[in-house]
Amino acid sequence: MPKSKVRKKTDYTINPTSRTPVKVKGGPSPVWYVTIMLGFMLAGLAWLLVYYLAGPHIQWMSDLDAWNFLIGFGLMVIGLIMTMRWR
Repeated sequence: MPKSKVRKKTDYTINPTSRTPVKVKGGPSPVWYVTIMLGFMLAGLAWLLVYYLAGPHIQWMSDLDAWNFLIGFGLMVIGLIMTMRWR
């Protein structure tokens, strides 16, 4: 049986320019940004908790009915969207 030809493989070297770190615009987020972001998430959670626990006793909140879910989850989603810009 004939032998197969042996091929020379070239060594793979990483291009040094591809290893440069990516620079992010701006520095870390200010403290007020994180505070507002967490505030939105906690406000949405608090809104839903108040609706579940005391909703029938609060007249204007019971008038909103299912809109309370939109308000509570909307506040939490705003906070979650803000996390994408947090550094």
